[in-house]
Amino acid sequence: MPLKRYVTEMGMGVDVHGGDYTKAAKRAVSDAIRHSSLNFFTHMNKSRDEMQIIVKIGAAKPDSVNLEAVAAQLPYGTVSVESEHGGLDIPSENGADLMVIVNAAVLVCFDE
Repeated sequence: MPLKRYVTEMGMGVDVHGGDYTKAAKRAVSDAIRHSSLNFFTHMNKSRDEMQIIVKIGAAKPDSVNLEAVAAQLPYGTVSVESEHGGLDIPSENGADLMVIVNAAVLVCFDE
């Protein structure tokens, strides 16, 4: 069955010190979902566990993101996480520290 997208949420996360891409990605997912309340399940005769959630992460070093740790930020549904090049790295003035900014898109889909 093809997936049909019902919700798209966007978020941004930052690790201000230390250059931790996973921490920034988890914060981006939290930012994307913390203002949402999905109330359409009963109208669709679906449960929250039937959600197919696709998380797209944009980070300057996509291979540095722990995808399982990011997926664990979402308590319901089946979650898949993809990381690709994006975001922004900002080195400190002396180059001794790194601020990383990561973007997330959380897509909520159902099999139709």
